[in-house]
Amino acid sequence: MADSLPRSRELDGDVDADPAVVECDGQWSTWDAFVREAEHSSFCHLSGWRNVIGEVLGHECIHRVALDPAGNWAGVLPLVRVRSAMFGHYLLSMPFLNYGGPLGSPSARGRLTADAVRLAERSRTDLLELRQRQVPPSPPLEEARRKVTVVLELPDDAGVLWSDGLKAKVRSQVRRPQKEGMVTRFGPREREPFYEVFARNMRDLGTPVLPARFFEAVSASFPDEVEYGCVYWKDAPVAAGCGFVWRDEFEMTWASSLREHAIMAPNMLLYWSFIGRMVERRMRRFNFGRCTPDSGTHRFKLQWGGVDEVLPWGQWSPRDLSETPNPNRPAYQMAARLWSRLPLAIANRLGPLIARQIP
Repeated sequence: MADSLPRSRELDGDVDADPAVVECDGQWSTWDAFVREAEHSSFCHLSGWRNVIGEVLGHECIHRVALDPAGNWAGVLPLVRVRSAMFGHYLLSMPFLNYGGPLGSPSARGRLTADAVRLAERSRTDLLELRQRQVPPSPPLEEARRKVTVVLELPDDAGVLWSDGLKAKVRSQVRRPQKEGMVTRFGPREREPFYEVFARNMRDLGTPVLPARFFEAVSASFPDEVEYGCVYWKDAPVAAGCGFVWRDEFEMTWASSLREHAIMAPNMLLYWSFIGRMVERRMRRFNFGRCTPDSGTHRFKLQWGGVDEVLPWGQWSPRDLSETPNPNRPAYQMAARLWSRLPLAIANRLGPLIARQIP
């Protein structure tokens, strides 16, 4: 493969003819250059996730490249194998994230999908899941529509959104924490306060938390894409978020607030502050991140005036599995109630050992 990004035949206006699929041989600058040019790409496709998911969480990362007959790159697909005795064996693009399906020309995406199915078959994977966003999955994958995201178009002036886009109730809920003296801070130094709030909220929800090292690696791998923000009250963090800028869109990937301050609605100030921040950065869309349709989280996101975008994830399973482990299943509810009662120090020590197995 060439040292600089080769042009695929689709980019040149031709149609690819049965691209071959090979493993990426370490040309990560070429990989990322392809991702940055490709239609429907996301920050989830960047090669830096091998440092985060592979090195921190210890999962096998597989990076597949589709080549056209001339040897030019025609498509890419990052895959991660998540295997555990507790939850099963999964091949995903991308685990712990919302997107990551095959990129490139239509024929390249088809070949990458077929190749992923063969990998899943040979390794006896319980479920192959390619987390597409706007492109329907290629056969033989079946389309799962169990998740949506909410996307808000951003104006040039946040004041216009405040006066014309938000309902009076939402504005009132944002003013409440402001009247209490809460303030929002942004920047790399907010990573540790973010994790403090995030870990505590996950414990309260009864859900094991990702390790702090995960977010340290995110900051090191994606310094230009990641954004941290925290809401403070009396100099203590009470709500926090972490998300990613990609092209002209920002996605809020993780967000949390502390239950004991819920009456003051710090989560409302958190989201409004992030929205204002992204307007300042000239983003055109605010992506609230994935959620389950008709859930409380879904209704919270819709109140900001965005619209639903169904996520057409592609799946293949020899066991007829329809999803990865879901903490909302009845079988997990008792464990969640017990987990929420653990001392925070114990939950933070044990949580990462379990969370790495729940993609």
